[in-house]
Amino acid sequence: MATSYEGYKSPLSSRYASKEMQFQFSEQNKFSTWRKLWIWLAEAEKQLGLEITDAQIEEMKKNIENIDFPAAAAEERLTRHDVMAHVHVFAKQCPLAAPIIHLGATSCYVGDNTDLIVLRNSLDLLLPRVASVIFCLKNFAESHKSLPTLGFTHLQPAQLTTVGKRACLWIHDLLMDERALRRCRDDLRFRGVKGTTGTQASFMQLFNGDGEKVRALDFLVTKLAGFEKPYAVTGQTYSRKVDVEILGALSSLGTSIHKMCSDLRILASRKEVEEPFESTQIGSSAMPYKRNPMRSERCCALARHMITVYSNAANTHATQWLERTLDDSANRRLSLSESFLSADAALLTLLNISQGLVVYPKVIERHIAQELPFMSTENIIMAMVKAGGDRQICHEKIRVLSHEAGAQVKQLGKDNDLVERVRNDAYFAPIIDQLETILDAKTFTGRASDQVTEFLAEEVEPVLSNYKEALKNMETVTLTI
Repeated sequence: MATSYEGYKSPLSSRYASKEMQFQFSEQNKFSTWRKLWIWLAEAEKQLGLEITDAQIEEMKKNIENIDFPAAAAEERLTRHDVMAHVHVFAKQCPLAAPIIHLGATSCYVGDNTDLIVLRNSLDLLLPRVASVIFCLKNFAESHKSLPTLGFTHLQPAQLTTVGKRACLWIHDLLMDERALRRCRDDLRFRGVKGTTGTQASFMQLFNGDGEKVRALDFLVTKLAGFEKPYAVTGQTYSRKVDVEILGALSSLGTSIHKMCSDLRILASRKEVEEPFESTQIGSSAMPYKRNPMRSERCCALARHMITVYSNAANTHATQWLERTLDDSANRRLSLSESFLSADAALLTLLNISQGLVVYPKVIERHIAQELPFMSTENIIMAMVKAGGDRQICHEKIRVLSHEAGAQVKQLGKDNDLVERVRNDAYFAPIIDQLETILDAKTFTGRASDQVTEFLAEEVEPVLSNYKEALKNMETVTLTI
């Protein structure tokens, strides 16, 4: 006997994405939304004068959630048409309303409009998640805004920054993602009632050529569905350029998540910053001591999928011939759902990470001590010049000592002893009492701390103010797998 373990299951549903996001792309939500759309169409047509009764509408309303999935599947096997299969099943459940179900509409009336409702609701789920991550990182940045750490360019030690300032780089990218997703949400419209090729010809017949009533029908159904405006013109479908914009924003979010989590993986390798690690968590089956950054790795894996799915949307739009071709259908069943489910899963994991980041200041301090002597050479030269020394002579002295210290580090694997070499060279006697100040790591971070304060107040807080309710009710995320 076949079991549920013998068929394919998407890891997005079985392991990663939230129940809320899964519901948006569920069969139950899809087909109950189709029924709502048929009800809204009937209500609007009745309001504009067609012979539709309250009893017919009430009969449909009683069966919105009562979907006979086996019967619909059997009908689809016969008709090879998913919309007509559900029209037939709904009509059998609503015999009184059967004559007016789907009246004047084409398949894309329910298909495309449902997709737009799902896209809207899914964006409404993602945006507070992005804001929650930003909120947690804001608190992290504020707490560590003055903690010096090695900056890196070319993945080589560079001028110091602070832990909080680095976190602000992650926040900056996420702010751009919030803006892009919010614009997609605000710009989203409804397909409305446009007919088979977007001309509304079938509705013109229903309303005896009354174009004003047909236009009113379009706007009335749009309002019933909770949208402000319909798209002014469509072919058989709403333009797949809409999908390009939305999946483009999700792909861009994927790049931000991947960049941040790649940074965390590097920092974890250096033992400077770690993601949460549970007391019972196993890092490696063979190496018990390991604390692998599995959450960040998962985020990177999901983010890569988000990035690549965008090409599906772009290629689908590019190949929509004239008023439409059907080669978008199977592709969009995959690309829309997987983009949002991947984004949802990645953001939940990222929120879990952001709520429990651990910093190891002593390790960071040790790493700074290994590199700061080389970085401080210019300051030592300037201090000597102020004390009356010759810059060129001082430069040569420092150059020789630096190479000697570098050899100790690279060839012998010893600690950087440049400072001790300076202390032991009589030439630098005039500034020996200044060395501690010259080597204070905080003097090498510039305005990093002030930049954090300014950025959080001027750029971050205004965005977070739009999500006060969501942030107030934010819960601690626990990963089940």
